[in-house]
Amino acid sequence: MSAPEPSRQAILDFVESEREAGREVGRREIAKAFGLSGGGKIWLKRILKELEEEGETGGDGVERPVHPRGALPPVLLCEIKGKDRDGDPFAAPLEWNEADQGAPPRILVERQREFRAKRHAAPAPGIGDHVLLKLTRLKGVDGFAYSGRVLKVMGKGKAQVLGIFRALPDGSGRLIPIDKKAQGREALIPRGQTGDAQDGDLVSVALRSESRFGPPEAQVRERLGSLKSERAVSLIAIHAHGIPHVFQPATIAEAEAVRPAGTAGREDWRELPLITIDPADAKDHDDAVHAAPDDDPENPGGHVVTVAIADVAAYVRPGSSLDKEALERGNSVYFPDRVVPMLPERISNDLCSLREGEDRPALAVRLVLKADGSKKSHSFHRVLMRSAAKLSYQQAQGAIDGQGDEKAGAVRDAILMPLWAAYGVAARARDARQPLDLDLPERKLVLKADGSVDRVIVPERLAAHKLIEEFMILANVAASETLEKAGSLLIYRCHDEPSLEKMRALGEVLASIGIKLPKDGVLRPVLFNRILAMIKGSENETFINEVVLRTQAQAEYVAENYGHFGLNLRRYAHFTSPIRRYADLVVHRALIAALKAGDDGLGRGTTLEALREVSTRISAAERRAMAAERETTDRLIAHFLADQIGSSFDGRIGGVNRAGLFVKLDGTGADGFIPASTLGADYYRYDEAVHALIGERTGESFRLGDRVHVKLVEAAPVAGALRFELLSEGRQGASSSPGVRAGRTPFSARGRPGSTFGGPGGRAPGKSGPGRSGPGKPGKGKPGTSKSGKRR
Repeated sequence: MSAPEPSRQAILDFVESEREAGREVGRREIAKAFGLSGGGKIWLKRILKELEEEGETGGDGVERPVHPRGALPPVLLCEIKGKDRDGDPFAAPLEWNEADQGAPPRILVERQREFRAKRHAAPAPGIGDHVLLKLTRLKGVDGFAYSGRVLKVMGKGKAQVLGIFRALPDGSGRLIPIDKKAQGREALIPRGQTGDAQDGDLVSVALRSESRFGPPEAQVRERLGSLKSERAVSLIAIHAHGIPHVFQPATIAEAEAVRPAGTAGREDWRELPLITIDPADAKDHDDAVHAAPDDDPENPGGHVVTVAIADVAAYVRPGSSLDKEALERGNSVYFPDRVVPMLPERISNDLCSLREGEDRPALAVRLVLKADGSKKSHSFHRVLMRSAAKLSYQQAQGAIDGQGDEKAGAVRDAILMPLWAAYGVAARARDARQPLDLDLPERKLVLKADGSVDRVIVPERLAAHKLIEEFMILANVAASETLEKAGSLLIYRCHDEPSLEKMRALGEVLASIGIKLPKDGVLRPVLFNRILAMIKGSENETFINEVVLRTQAQAEYVAENYGHFGLNLRRYAHFTSPIRRYADLVVHRALIAALKAGDDGLGRGTTLEALREVSTRISAAERRAMAAERETTDRLIAHFLADQIGSSFDGRIGGVNRAGLFVKLDGTGADGFIPASTLGADYYRYDEAVHALIGERTGESFRLGDRVHVKLVEAAPVAGALRFELLSEGRQGASSSPGVRAGRTPFSARGRPGSTFGGPGGRAPGKSGPGRSGPGKPGKGKPGTSKSGKRR
C-alpha cells in the first residue's frame, strides 16, 4: 500500500537537500524516499509536472536529474556584458538565439573578493571576457535570474562591428553592416581612418561617434579578408562568430611530427573486408563497416555487424597542442565553400582517414544482433585495419539495385549484400523502438568554380544513408553502455523532451488544421510520428514536419545522462566521428582506459567537473557552428537571388509576428520577410493563438503555414536578407480567437528604419516561432550530424 502523499514543499525540500549533497535525484528517487507506489507514483508524476511548469523543478523522466526544463545548465560559457548600478559585473549566455529563445537571462557575476582567497581562484574577468560560470538560480533578485561563480576566464571576445568596406573617391569609405538588424544603418569611415582596407574587404571597425540625424563614424581596426568572390562569403560567419580557423604553428608542427601507428598493442584485422561508404566528395573517411550472418547455432537469423572508427586518440594526446586546439574548436565547421577542420589535415585527411588499401589504426565494435534486430552482445577492440573498398552512397545503392559500376559490383555479393541483410534486421528493432521520424528535405548548394551558387538541390535520401546511420547509432549506444558498465566518466549526447510551452504552441497549430493533440499520457516520439503519419501526402506535410522540428529541444553534450528523447534511447554517446567532434575523442579515450588498451586513454585524474566544463564548451561550439553554417547559406542564396529582383516565387509562411510575415520559398528554401505595412490598406493585429496577422476591418488573415505567392523586391547579400511583396490574397473573413489578447500593429510601428528585414528586435527571416534547434541525426559528418547533415 502506498504511503500518504507528501506535500509539495516536502518534495522541494527533499530535491534541494539531495542536490546540495551532490546526488542525482529523479522521480524514482523521490518515490522511494516517500514510500510511494502504484497510484502514489501517478500522483507524483502529476505534481512534478505542475512544479516544473511553475519553474520550481522538473524532469519527470526515468533516470534523469530533476532540473527546471528550459533553465540554464549548472555550468555555462558566458560573456561579461557590463556592470550594474552597483558596479557588479553581469553576464549573458555566449550562444543565445533571441529570435527563438527571447531575451537572454541576466547573470550576476559574484564579486571576485568573495572567493579570491580560495585556492586556484580564477582571475578577475573584464567586460567582453568569455567566462565559464557555475550558476545558481535566483528568484528575480534585482532583475537577475542567476548568479555565477567564475570557474575559468576563457579569453576576451572581440568587441567588434563587422562589415564590408566600400571605398569612396575622396579616400574615405563607408561600412555596409553584415548584421540583419543593422541593415540600412551604414557607417562613414573618414580619410585616415580606413587602415589598409581595400574596396570589398571584410573589416572590423570601432564606432567613434553616434548621431541621431546621420550615420555614425567609424575607424577600421582590422582587415579580415577580401570578399571580391562569393567563395569568401564564409569568412563573414567565421569572424562574426569567432571561429578559430588558422592552426597555431605549434599545432601544425606537432601534427607533422606524428608517425603512423603500427600493430603494437592492437589486434590485426587487416584481412576483414571492412569498407567505407561516404558522400562522393568526402575527403576523409573515419568509419568503416562490415556485416556477416552469425554462425552461432544459438542465434538463428542473427548477424554480426562490425563498425570501425579511426583511432584519433593514438595521435592526439591529452594536454598536447593538438588536443588543446581541438577542444577550442570543439568540432569541424562545414560551409558550402570550405571546411574549417577540428584537426590539421595531416591528422584528419591522412593518418586518420581510412583509405582504401592502406593500414590504419581503429577502435572497433563488434555487434551481435538477433533475428528481431535486438542486440545480443557487443565487444570493443583496438585494431589495425585495411579498408577493402571506398564507395559513395550512390555507388553502394546502385550496386544493390543492380545498376552499380564495376567497382561496386565487384564487392556486391561478398560485402554489400550481407550489409543490407544486417540492416534489414536492425531496422526491425529501430521500428519497434519508434524514434522520432521527421521527413524534412535538406537543401544542398551546388557552387560554380568561382564559389557562387549554381543551383540548389535536394539530394535523394537513399537506403544506403539509413544503413550507415543505423549502424552508427548502434555503435554509439554500445559505447555508452560499455563505459557505464565500467563505471567510467563520459560525455553523453542527450536530448530533452519538448517543453510544455512548445507543446501548447504545437497544439494550437495542429488545431488550425483540424488535428487534436492528446493532452494526457507520457510524452514519447511515437506521438509525433502519429501526427506526421496523419498529414503525410497532404498539402500540410512539409509545414507540419517543420513545426514538429521547432517543437523539439536542442540536443547537447552533458557529463550526466538524462536520455535522448528523439532517438528514444535511455543512454547515448557520440563515438563514431572523432576526426570532427571532440566529444567522440573523449569517448574514445574513456574506452581505451576502460579496456586497458593503452596509455593514451582518459586520465585517472579526470573529474566530473572537468567533463562538465568540456561538455559546456563543445555544446557552445556546436551551436556556434550551426549558426555560422546557416548564415553562410542564407548569404549565398541571397547572392544567388540578387539578380532576380522583380521575379515572383511560390512559398509558405514560416513565421509570423507583429512586424510581419516570414516566408520560405519553394525550391531554394530561401527565407525572406514581408513587412506588415505592405500587406494592404488595413490594420493587422497579431493573434498569437492562431499564429496569424488579421485585418481589423476586412478580417483577412495570413497564418503560419499558408501558401503564398510573392515578389522579390530587395536583397542584401552581405546580410543574407531578402524582402518580399505579397502577391496572393489572405484567408477571407477570419477572426481572432476568443479570449486572446492581440496586439494592434499600427503603421507607425511598422517598416521603420533598421527593421526592413527583421522587424523589431531584428529577428532574422524565418527564425520566428518556436526554436528550430532539433534533436538532429546520429554520428557522421557535421558535429552532431549524420553525413546527410541531419543532427541527433
